[in-house]
Amino acid sequence: MGLLIFSQKGMLFVKVLNSLLLLQKIKLQMKKLLFLFTFLLATTYGFSQDDTKVNGTVTNYENTKPLENVNIVNLNQVIGTSTNRKGEFEITAKVDDTLHFSYLGFKSIKVRVTNDWIKFGNANIVLTELALALEEVIVHQLKLTGHLEVDIKQVAIQDNFRYSISGLSTTGYEAGGRSPSAVNKVLGAIFNPADFLYNVFGKKPKELRKLKKMKEDDEIRNLLASRFDREMLMVLLQVDRIDLDQIVSQCNYSADFIRVANDLQILDAISECYEEYKVLSRNKRI
Repeated sequence: MGLLIFSQKGMLFVKVLNSLLLLQKIKLQMKKLLFLFTFLLATTYGFSQDDTKVNGTVTNYENTKPLENVNIVNLNQVIGTSTNRKGEFEITAKVDDTLHFSYLGFKSIKVRVTNDWIKFGNANIVLTELALALEEVIVHQLKLTGHLEVDIKQVAIQDNFRYSISGLSTTGYEAGGRSPSAVNKVLGAIFNPADFLYNVFGKKPKELRKLKKMKEDDEIRNLLASRFDREMLMVLLQVDRIDLDQIVSQCNYSADFIRVANDLQILDAISECYEEYKVLSRNKRI
């Protein structure tokens, strides 16, 4: 009888133990599922944040007509787009990102992305026309004779030769001529960076990191290729026009190049110069 009672108690103990082990396994599985759910939720939220887009319409303040081909750049994420024929646009953006709107003949504006914009959708962006006053233009007429050999001598020609340095992946440096002094000028500009470049490149790493993003974004490259006002470059790099031209000049590009180059060519010039500056600065520290 006593043995039977002990056997029943032993079986009960085993059942309780098995139940506890099963309960522990269930809890462990629940923890794993909870962790997986939290991870998926965080990942989904992160992707949703990255993929957030805002849209709107850009119109003329004077007549409320839509403006086509307005340049729009997200200054934080360094991505761009432009409006369609109806003045509509869509661009990737997050809360507190700043969008820069620019259009020829109109005052450029910056607009901050808000929660309400993302939540409620379409926004109406209004641009105001600039009052442009043309200065007096003097046209100097060429006295042509009809003889090509004589007439071509009246046209000013600027020869700006470019020099390349073996080991540096670059399109070269402009020096203005073939004289030995021109070559020395190039070498001096490369191996002894000017204080101005050091101040700009050394103190603006965050802004200059945007150069790489700008070069990788096809939309921004297309926008810059059609512009010559340097406005978008000045906004993204946070420099004024004088400093921007001086950067390109100190990178040893000629005044002729600075005058006729489009914004994309200026971007590529500064980007090349900055990459070489980083390499040479790193070698100097070593």
